[in-house]
Amino acid sequence: MMHKISIKVNGDLYVLSVEPWKTLNQVLREDLNLTGTKLGCGTGDCGACTVLVDGRSVTSCLTLAVEMDGKEILTVEGLAPAGEELHPIQRAFVEKGAIQCGYCTPGMELSALYLLKNNPSPSEAEIREALSGNLCRCTGYNKIVEAVQWAAKELKAEKSKSTRSK
Repeated sequence: MMHKISIKVNGDLYVLSVEPWKTLNQVLREDLNLTGTKLGCGTGDCGACTVLVDGRSVTSCLTLAVEMDGKEILTVEGLAPAGEELHPIQRAFVEKGAIQCGYCTPGMELSALYLLKNNPSPSEAEIREALSGNLCRCTGYNKIVEAVQWAAKELKAEKSKSTRSK
């Protein structure tokens, strides 16, 4: 039996009919063609499928789509919508060489966003803790931590600039 859900993804409203067993990850990738959200382990251990749901970090491979009715979802595609410049977190990952194969990057970036929204000045230990649910097999974590530190500084500078211009 199909269930009708209404979700807002990256600012766009979608009304979908989904099977009760279908995960949020499957809906994003298969139904909405938002393939930036990866499927790694399928058991919630690797963090490759991390998205933000109503501002909270969620593993989309373990979340049923029917539970998302009325929710707002942010995927990596929503960080820098088409035609816009990269989000500071994305720029930081590029600048600091925190991307190798890129498979973990979307989940890492959204976990970093969640951290920085809740703690704009995290210590290195806090960054490592916040990213502990995201596994990377390529870069080593030092460059990723450096990228998050750099992004924190950039976001603070942007916030300061926008506050002064008001």
